[in-house]
This record gives sequence, C-alpha cells and structure tokens, in this order.
Amino acid sequence: MSGRFTGAGVGPGDPELMTIKAVRAIEECSVIAIPVSDSTLEEPVFERAGNEDKRNAAYLERCVAYQIAAGAFSAIAEKDRIYLPMPMIKEKEKLKAIHDRDAAAVAELLDKDKNVVFLTLGDPTVYSTCMYVHKRLKRAGYTTQIIPGIPSFCAAAARMDISLVENRQELHVLPASYDIEGSLNLPGTKVLMKAGRKMGEVKRMLTEKGLDAVMVENCGMDNEKIYPGAQEIPEQAGYYSLLVVKEKQTGGKER
Repeated sequence: MSGRFTGAGVGPGDPELMTIKAVRAIEECSVIAIPVSDSTLEEPVFERAGNEDKRNAAYLERCVAYQIAAGAFSAIAEKDRIYLPMPMIKEKEKLKAIHDRDAAAVAELLDKDKNVVFLTLGDPTVYSTCMYVHKRLKRAGYTTQIIPGIPSFCAAAARMDISLVENRQELHVLPASYDIEGSLNLPGTKVLMKAGRKMGEVKRMLTEKGLDAVMVENCGMDNEKIYPGAQEIPEQAGYYSLLVVKEKQTGGKER
C-alpha cells in the first residue's frame, strides 16, 4: 500500500480560477510538494506544519503556485511540506540527477502511505516541472494522477477579451526562452511563454517580421500588467510574461 502522487494545476494567478477538484486534492492530501527554483536549496527538505524554518518560509513566500492555492484554501498552512529543488538551468545531466533525487524523496513519503500534491502554476501538462517527478514515480509503479488547471494562455486571452484561434486557424505554443525566430513564421496564432529574459530580442523579431502582439504580465495576479500592442511591450519584463502573436491579415472579410 502506498500513497498517491498528484500534480495539481492551480491556474494562472487568480485563486477563483482554481478547480474544485484541485482544492479537494489539497484538502485530502498529507503533504504539499513545493518546487523551489532558488539555487540555495540543493537537496529535498521535508518540513512538518508548524515547524517553519526561516529559509523555508522564504521559499514558501516566493512560490507563486502555493500562494494562489492558499488564496483558495487557507487551511493549506496546516499541511506538511516537502521542498524540491527545481533550478532553472539547462544542463541535462545535472537536471536529471536533481529530478532523480526529488522523485526519490517523494517516493519515501508515498511509501509511508502519504498522499502528496505537487502544486504547479497553470496546468501540469504545459511546461511544468511537476512532470519530471511525475514520470519517474509513474515508471516506478506508484499511483499518480494529474489535475488540470486553466493554462496561462487561455486566461490571458480571456483577460484581453480576445479569441486565440477561430475556424481553421492553428495554435502554436512556444517556449520563448529558446530560439523561436523560425517558429514565428508558422501560420495561425503563436503563444510565446516565459519570454521575460529575452523580451528585447523577441520584440526585435516581431518588429522585423511586421508582426503585432499583445502581452499579459503576471496574468490574474495583483501586479498584472497588460500591453495591447508590440510597441508598448517593454524591453524587460517578468518571468510570467506571455505574448499572443496573431497571424498577419491578408485582407478579405472576417468570417
């Protein structure tokens, strides 16, 4: 007998956009898994509720997914936590070793019949660190499940009161932290995620290709900002910045 691992999407930022299913999973679990991108955390750390370490409290405060969940379910503070290193690096072998250790630490809790919920911003299946742990546990034979959340690009389109795609239009979701210049030539709508650090470069490419875009920074959060056109987009922006790039109009009536 072992516990269940759940990857739960908390949505884009507004606690009211969390699903009832995600809130129920948090309510019923034993341990909350907190992803930590801060390089000061090198090994997984388990912490019982009520015994908060100052450093762990800082990790908790900076975890956007946890703060969103706390807005929907205040009793989350009564749950035990495991802090998992999830550094934002691209060295494959180093990342693999870190993710292996994360999964092993969660497996120890599952072996004690504890249900663990990994909180992730947006949806767990879209560029989420949650899946690195999920697939390792699943391969090892543990019970796993995914609870979807509203993806950031759907929330951003709704916030800007526009559609993403219509009729036969294609939708392309692109990680803007990688080389996307060629992908900007794809037909249909392009969603550029996590563009913050490369915003100046992205803006240059949009200008050179004559493409317009709208951007939402920190969608659904208190510090949300909306930029209605490519010219208004700043050269620097936060990590949670998302652009919607529409296909060039070639004339004709809108259907």
